[in-house]
Amino acid sequence: MITRVTFERVFSLAEASRQIRSASAGGIMRVSREKAAQHRQQILSSATRLFRERGIAATGVDSITDNTGLTHGAVYSQFGSKEEIAIEAIRAALRDSRKTWLRAMEKRGRKKILAAIVESYLSERHRDAPGQGCLVAALAGDIARQGKNVRDAFTEEFKDALKFLTDLVGSDDDSLTGDDVLANFVFMAGAMIVSRAINDDALSAQILRAASERLAR
Repeated sequence: MITRVTFERVFSLAEASRQIRSASAGGIMRVSREKAAQHRQQILSSATRLFRERGIAATGVDSITDNTGLTHGAVYSQFGSKEEIAIEAIRAALRDSRKTWLRAMEKRGRKKILAAIVESYLSERHRDAPGQGCLVAALAGDIARQGKNVRDAFTEEFKDALKFLTDLVGSDDDSLTGDDVLANFVFMAGAMIVSRAINDDALSAQILRAASERLAR
């Protein structure tokens, strides 16, 4: 026998279902997709910064959720695993490097692009902000200890970034070969890694200055 309480509960559930269908038709699902995209960007921005500051192994999903204010469910609804987050974060960070190089060109002009990149890269400001800086200098050693999927993603994006940089610098000095650009970049990244490891401000600054002067020659 259906009691009044049972009937009211069934009616309430049916009404709730009707309202959900109506809301979906009215555009709330579209807002939900936009919110999901916003959450994805929040996760990537947080992860790229935390990975560069702490390393991939030392950054757990808990750190990412705490930093974004999102739940584990929200994170895993966007990415199936921490490895997937790392892969996308690496791709995003290396693509952002291209924007940084373009801004350097806009600041100094196309004929000064190489000098502008060296000046910006080998700066104390860059050294002191690993979370916002070059992913290669911040994470290359850590990535070397990751699995094949992470290393494959890094390798692919690094090749694309190197080609972009070679084309960009080539507009400044067409005598520079791809090997020249690669050597210069690796030299800068190595100098930045060592300058951050040194627990002596004067020596750290000397490393950056010496590397910059060598590249200027």
